[in-house]
Parts: sequence; C-alpha cells; structure tokens
Amino acid sequence: MSIMLMALAMAATASPDAVVGRWKTETRNGIVEITRCGSSLCGKLLSSDAINANPAARDTNNKDEKLRGRPLKGLPILGGFAFKDGVWNGGTIYNGEDGKTYDARITPVDANTLKLRGCIFVPLCKNQTWTRVR
Repeated sequence: MSIMLMALAMAATASPDAVVGRWKTETRNGIVEITRCGSSLCGKLLSSDAINANPAARDTNNKDEKLRGRPLKGLPILGGFAFKDGVWNGGTIYNGEDGKTYDARITPVDANTLKLRGCIFVPLCKNQTWTRVR
C-alpha cells in the first residue's frame, strides 16, 4: 500500500479528538492550542517568535482596524470546523502576518502530525504540517 493510501486510511479512522492538544506550526515557532468547542474546534495562539520577542505584541495587521489592538497571545485563529470522514473541514484559519482569514481544513496524519490547508479559494491554497508539542 502506498504511503498516500496509508495516510488516507489513517485519517479516515481518526478520532475527532486526535487534533486536540498543542501544536507547533511550520513557521515562526508558533504554538497553537486546539480544543473542542461543542461539535467544532477552536484554536488559539499561545506563543510565536513575535510573542517571544514582545509579549505585548498586538494584532496590528488585522484588516479590521477595530481588532488591531488585540494581543497576539491567546488570539483565536481556528474555528467553525465540522468533522467528517476523519477530517475537520469547513472552518477558518486566521493569519496574523497578513491579517486575513482563510477557509481551512485540518487532517490528522498520525498522533503527532497534522496537515493544515488554508485557501483564499481552491486552488489558491497553502499547506502546512504541524507537529504535536508534549
């Protein structure tokens, strides 16, 4: 069986709670805590290079001027997902670097790895691999 088929088979049998925990992002040493919010997921930014450099860092790039004063630490960045066939889909991810929110999908690969996809619209997407933090 190919690696891709094995990964898809694992994702299809993944528990909805497999994504709950703390995850290191692929860029800027971000740590995101994912929790359940009812039948959906919520994710907040716990730390990053920007927060480590300045614990009082704010969401200054937000497209909504009224939100630019929010602290980055604890900032909600994931929400609105629904679980189906081993994948959390239909949610959004906020990118504090450009101040935009993207349609998102979270796919558990294994107990310590998530694949995230954020899209302006398909096929204009970016992918990241997040790893579990112990």
